Amino acid sequence: MSTSRIRGERGDLFGARFELFADVLALGVAATAASLPLITFPAALSTACTQLRRRRLYAEPCTAGRYFVVLRKRLTRRGEWAAGAVVLAFGVLVAADAGLASAGLPGAAPFALALAVVATAAAVVGLRASAQPSHEQFPGWLPAVQSGAVRTVKDLPGSGLVLLAVLTAAVCAWALLPVVLLLPGPLALALTAVELRPGPGQ
Repeated sequence: MSTSRIRGERGDLFGARFELFADVLALGVAATAASLPLITFPAALSTACTQLRRRRLYAEPCTAGRYFVVLRKRLTRRGEWAAGAVVLAFGVLVAADAGLASAGLPGAAPFALALAVVATAAAVVGLRASAQPSHEQFPGWLPAVQSGAVRTVKDLPGSGLVLLAVLTAAVCAWALLPVVLLLPGPLALALTAVELRPGPGQ
């Protein structure tokens, strides 16, 4: 192997790919910090997806500073806070229902199964909605959720990949708790990659 080839491979490894790795980690920490109020989680994750999408398509800078500038503008819209409130309320409702289902009440088993199916489907739609380009074209969550729902049904392999990404994130968090601070970055990268890949729903 020639020296020039070795240098080329090293340049590739520590060039664009390493920059993407660094950007994803920076976005992960930034999105985690932005999600601390909980109600801001949808906007925080969606902004990370938007930044990664624009980095891939338009080679725009993808830094924590730029992330917070974009997020601050998004949070001036009431719709972002409404979306966060809906997600937070849904999470509380699912947790409460799960508690009731585990209390041993009659019909708890089928209810728990139905709850798991509904919660999983809603989570996939919500996550796919976070990565939709409609956040740039038509600011607001309604078109994004509509598009995410269509993509969830028409692109079942992509929806499976989204679930796999969430399960992987959960396992990583269980295995090493401090990794939680970085997880929104890789999750946003996975969601963006799923939406950018050619698929039946594209």
